Amino acid sequence: MRRKEKVQEAIRKEMSRIILEELHDPRIRFVTIIRAEVTDDLRYAKIYYSVLGSQKEEKDTVSAMKSALGFIRSMIAQRLNLRFAPEIMLKLDNSIKYSIEIEKTLESLRKEECCEPKKTNKRNK
Repeated sequence: MRRKEKVQEAIRKEMSRIILEELHDPRIRFVTIIRAEVTDDLRYAKIYYSVLGSQKEEKDTVSAMKSALGFIRSMIAQRLNLRFAPEIMLKLDNSIKYSIEIEKTLESLRKEECCEPKKTNKRNK
């Protein structure tokens, strides 16, 4: 595994740990860190995260995450012992919500198909 991939995985793990153990903001709830992407020079990091909950809870979590960005950056730099603390950009990733909605739609289609009376083709001979 290349250094870049190792750093990406380490940032993802540390970000999860920081949210779970260090951030005590009640607005941050049901957050999952999906992935982290860093540039080749390790100066910039995009962290993709997902929030499960209502629109208001999602909005509150996004604002709380943005306000804690400086603290998160310093904690990541401290824990990963990097030469430079990467500039962090947070990106909300709704792919989990989207896949849940798709699964619900598929399940409802399966139920409809199951409960519909089958049509038979009777031909006169």
